[in-house]
Amino acid sequence: MPTENYTPDEKDLSILRLLQKDAKMSVRDISARINLSPTPTHERIKRMEKQGIIKEYTAVVDRKKVNKGMMVICMIALNVHNKKTAGKFIEEVSRLKEVVEFYNISGDFDFMLKILAPNMDEFHEFFINKLSEIEGIAQTKSIFVMSSIKESAQII
Repeated sequence: MPTENYTPDEKDLSILRLLQKDAKMSVRDISARINLSPTPTHERIKRMEKQGIIKEYTAVVDRKKVNKGMMVICMIALNVHNKKTAGKFIEEVSRLKEVVEFYNISGDFDFMLKILAPNMDEFHEFFINKLSEIEGIAQTKSIFVMSSIKESAQII
């Protein structure tokens, strides 16, 4: 939980760029690349972790190599728009391991889900037996991704 109002400076942004490319990069390597000694580099990283600027460290996995080759973007509109219905829907969908990204959106639909499955049969099974069983869904629209042109977690 942030304890102070902190805005990253250019050195911090440089650290973030490096960590986004390689989260396993050592403090020593980072410090050499940004022309700052290891101790203040380490302190900057710890401060950004404490402030929630760095939320977590993770590995990027090739989904096709772990049998999750099918990607589906699913748009969902709820039949009732109130806090209770939306809250219950969010709670239920958040538990589904097939859903790897989940957004509340504006427009004709209320939510957008990024779903990974091994194949069409498995997606169909998921859709029929899990997703469509959640109460409150009025309409869905599934978009099947044919190929990924760009996927990146780098925001800076």
